Amino acid sequence: MSAGENAAPRPLLQVRALSMRFGGLLAVDGVDFDVAPDEVFAIIGPNGAGKTTVFNCVGGFYRPSSGEVLLDGARITGLPSHKVARRGLVRTFQNVRLFRRLTVLENLLVAQHMQLEHRLLPGLLRLRAYRESEEAARHRAGQWLDVMGLRPYANREAGNLAYGHQRRLEIARCMAARPRLLMLDEPAAGLNPREKRELQGLIDRLRREFGVAVLLIEHDMNLVMGVSDRILVMEHGRPIAAGSPGRVRTDPRVVKAYLGEA
Repeated sequence: MSAGENAAPRPLLQVRALSMRFGGLLAVDGVDFDVAPDEVFAIIGPNGAGKTTVFNCVGGFYRPSSGEVLLDGARITGLPSHKVARRGLVRTFQNVRLFRRLTVLENLLVAQHMQLEHRLLPGLLRLRAYRESEEAARHRAGQWLDVMGLRPYANREAGNLAYGHQRRLEIARCMAARPRLLMLDEPAAGLNPREKRELQGLIDRLRREFGVAVLLIEHDMNLVMGVSDRILVMEHGRPIAAGSPGRVRTDPRVVKAYLGEA
């Protein structure tokens, strides 16, 4: 067997020495991690640990003060969020951000605008390329209505959905954009125990059936431990532990960060 065959596959996401400063506050300090193409990777830590700041730097909402972010080997550091999304990295937010006055179906169609044939002339004349791209978008939207159990609500305004269904729609909207990496910012927030169990199954299904890697921020430890392949633990902007759920659960530094010490 050749050396090339023995080599590990390149990570889908690489974060190197990432730091973010807000004036005199160093919110993130030297964070490093990789996410494999078929992995669920979680970032956890107490409130104020810097988790969301890392997310915002990776997703293009902040330009990091220093460090590097690579997606499939290409540098995306500092690119705006819409350009990052075009390269296959999309995210949800801690607070659901839907087009509340649009229907569920319309939300899924809007999410695909980057894949649609959207030049002015083909749209005005409804040329074949435009019609085909429009039909493909409707087909993909229908697929995600079924996967997420939202078909009965397709023509309902998104703002009128139950909260758990809004969460599912937000994830469906991301998936309709055909990401390679899905970033979930506290997806279990506000969900009841049954909905959290369903969310865990959904995340696992997205990875297994649709080949998407998942980068997750979450406070619900049952969900994190149940769905993650690896976990990074942060405190005061810095990594303090990383590894499998079993290893992280028993790490003294993690216990101290969450529970304190006498």
